[in-house]
Amino acid sequence: MITKEQMELFVAQAHRYGEAKLMLCSSGNLSWRVGDKMLVSGTGSWLPVLTPEKISVCDIVSGQPENGVRPSMESVFHLGVLRERPEVNVVLHFQSEYATVVACMKNKPDNFNVTLEIPYHVGEVAVVPYYRPGSPELAQAVIAALKEHDAVLLSNHGQVVCGKDFDEVFERALFFEMACRIIVQSGMNYTVLGSREVEDLREHLLGRK
Repeated sequence: MITKEQMELFVAQAHRYGEAKLMLCSSGNLSWRVGDKMLVSGTGSWLPVLTPEKISVCDIVSGQPENGVRPSMESVFHLGVLRERPEVNVVLHFQSEYATVVACMKNKPDNFNVTLEIPYHVGEVAVVPYYRPGSPELAQAVIAALKEHDAVLLSNHGQVVCGKDFDEVFERALFFEMACRIIVQSGMNYTVLGSREVEDLREHLLGRK
């Protein structure tokens, strides 16, 4: 049974992401695992001003909505990620400014490790081709990419990150946006951490996270 407090927490987190300018209007969607159910923003809803009436409650196994609210058209990949990764509880699809610029670049970066926060908080970023929003092809690509990654760049579309809780997802999205801002504002004239530096970070820092 989903409680009023859980619905209010979901709304508060959606507004938090909106206030951080991670999406505009209806461009994002958010999901949260609560037991064997998934709370997900409803189709056409705006995360920055989300209300409880626009939250769909779905069964994770069947994917069926249970409260009469139609889920986001991207709910298929939200469900798929939650099914594939039991340690993940929150999935966020967003379109922050600089990360979306990078998503639309002809020659996208193959390494986003411009600062230590990227390998530490975000990890390797997967990149998938453009597929129509809401399509089975997009859902399959995102689910496959997030099996081994926590962040994915959707070509000419946006981004998806996942994590154990709302804070981890918020942090992951903001640091990814920061990396993309550095890349864009540098005029593509930037350096990245090498494999030796990344391994050193993993050895000395990741175990303390």
